[in-house]
Amino acid sequence: MSEEALLQWLQDSAIAQAIRAGEWWFPAIETLHVLSLATVFGSILVVDLRLLGLSARATALSRLTRETLPYTWIAFGMAALSGSLMFISKAPVYFHNLQFQLKFLCLLLAGINMLVFHAGVYRRISQWDLTLPPPAAARLAGALSIALWLGIITLGRWVGFTT
Repeated sequence: MSEEALLQWLQDSAIAQAIRAGEWWFPAIETLHVLSLATVFGSILVVDLRLLGLSARATALSRLTRETLPYTWIAFGMAALSGSLMFISKAPVYFHNLQFQLKFLCLLLAGINMLVFHAGVYRRISQWDLTLPPPAAARLAGALSIALWLGIITLGRWVGFTT
C-alpha cells in the first residue's frame, strides 16, 4: 500500500468519517488534545525549570521527576490518542502540512533530548541531585526541552490555521 493510499484509507475509515460528520466530535477531541498538551508541557516545565535552577530549588530533582513524570506520561498518551484521532479526520491534508511536519520534527527532537539526558547526565544524578546550579548538560537539556515544547505548541496551533 502506498503512502497516499494509506492516508486515504485512514481518512475513509468509519471513525474518521464520524469525526468529520459529527458537529461536536472534532471540537471535543481537540479540547482533550489541548488539555493533555497543557498537562504535558506544565509537568515538563516544572522539571525543566528545576534543571535550570529557577524553581523548586530545595527539591531533589529525582523526587520531582518521580512525582511529575507519571502525570506527564498519562497526559502524553491522551495527547497522542486525541492527536491521532484529529489526524485521521484529514490525514492527507495534515500529513503534507509543513507546520504539522515541523511539529513532529520538534517532537522527535524533544524525545531525543530526553533520551540523551536520561542516558547521560541523569545517570549520575546522585552526584548532583541537590546541587545548584545543576551541571551544564542538565541545564542545556532543560533549556532545549522548553524551546522544543514551545515549538510543538506553537506549530500545533499554527496547523489549525493552515489546513
